[in-house]
Amino acid sequence: MSDTVVAPVPLRLRQPAFAVAGPGIRTTRRHEQDPRAGRIAGLWSRFFDEERFRMPHRTPDARLYAVYSDYGMPDEDRAFTVTAGVAVSAGDPLVRIEAGDYLVFHGRGRMPQMVLATWERVDRFFAEHPEIRRRWYSDFEAYPGPYEVAIHIGVA
Repeated sequence: MSDTVVAPVPLRLRQPAFAVAGPGIRTTRRHEQDPRAGRIAGLWSRFFDEERFRMPHRTPDARLYAVYSDYGMPDEDRAFTVTAGVAVSAGDPLVRIEAGDYLVFHGRGRMPQMVLATWERVDRFFAEHPEIRRRWYSDFEAYPGPYEVAIHIGVA
């Protein structure tokens, strides 16, 4: 796979509600920026080691998901829960993706650089557009393949 490609302009999408099941962790952005303290890479290792992609009640949606939810207080070290999983019709543990409007940021390239570059684009976009408010309820990454991500950010 060649260099990372991040689409410059997000798409606005109306997303119906759905559920994702899989293991989760509680973390902060500060922890994830420290390679020694970051927990998300270990979460994905656990997901694949335990073959969580073989969940019962899995829907026909073949994408893998990272769901960001349970956001803490709005400060510079806002805690959140990350769930690595698959779309399901029932099961436990599961997290619900809220129906609503999402801005979708697309990235393509090598992991994990392309995901990090796409999140940098998300941060820049919201810094440049303070008039657009995030909902801070459920955001998610959808992985249609090993070299693609679509980061969905809930907006008001």
